[in-house]
Amino acid sequence: MVQFRTVGKTGIQVSNLCFGTMSFGGVADKDASRAMYRRCREVGINFFDTADIYNGGVAEEWLGEFIAGERDRLVLSTKAGFPTGDDPNERGASRRHLTRQVERSLKRLKTDRIEFYFVHRFDPLTPIEETLRALDDLQRDGKILYPAVSNWAAWQIAKALGISAKEGLARFELVQPMYNLVKRQAEVEILPLVKSEQLGTISYSPLGGGLLTGKYGVGVKPASGRLVEQANYAVRYGDPSYYETAERFTAYASQRGYHPATLAVAWVMGHPAITAPIIGARSVEQLEPSLAALDVKLTPEWRSEISALSPEPPLATDRSEEARSGG
Repeated sequence: MVQFRTVGKTGIQVSNLCFGTMSFGGVADKDASRAMYRRCREVGINFFDTADIYNGGVAEEWLGEFIAGERDRLVLSTKAGFPTGDDPNERGASRRHLTRQVERSLKRLKTDRIEFYFVHRFDPLTPIEETLRALDDLQRDGKILYPAVSNWAAWQIAKALGISAKEGLARFELVQPMYNLVKRQAEVEILPLVKSEQLGTISYSPLGGGLLTGKYGVGVKPASGRLVEQANYAVRYGDPSYYETAERFTAYASQRGYHPATLAVAWVMGHPAITAPIIGARSVEQLEPSLAALDVKLTPEWRSEISALSPEPPLATDRSEEARSGG
């Protein structure tokens, strides 16, 4: 059953699963996309994430069509920052790019506002102050309700929060890091940061691009899938140790009587700093195991048992003895 959680200090209530629309217009055709949207609504999900680059804007267009008639019952997030064309100014976090892209996203989504507007990645060419002022103006204009940030390091987010506080600008209220059983770097600094600063967190790739769905193991790969078909995912999850973890995890899930995808999503959802994992799929059939995580009652002890199946990330400092001694 869906539970609702408050996003940071915003007062906005969102379902504890968020549906990501990256498949819309890509590996999922319109009928499959519509069916997944409807299935999410059936179980009570009210939070949908997209981006301007997802399949050339098609994902936003279709989502805008699907939400017609119930827009005010939903919370939407979208993103800008990755290249949308071959012009050097069609990318980044400059005022020029963000103000142009938000208008395009609003038009495709057929809405007058976006609840959470993400800077999709760090832009080394644009000062953070410039980006924050542009986002503050978009909030004042009512085109976005809150700025958000994806794929930034903890120090970059912390620096932005400091600038926002000093200059009286709208601050990032929602963070979107990668997080799953084999990619746990967010535990080191990002998740402690969001907990300390009362930010919301919607993490992506809870299934590790399919690695944690039971289809992969040491020397075992399916004939098709994101890790097989997409070079960037093959690199991201290319470490042999990840496949060892996936094999252990699949065996563990089987012993407990759960689909691996269900337990993988539940594990992410069980972290106290996570507002909602972002789930996605190619079809309703593929989506169901992730939705089943809503009914898993994961205790802290059970979550720790699952965590032990993968290496714990190193501390932010080299003083590892303090972690063992408690001080």
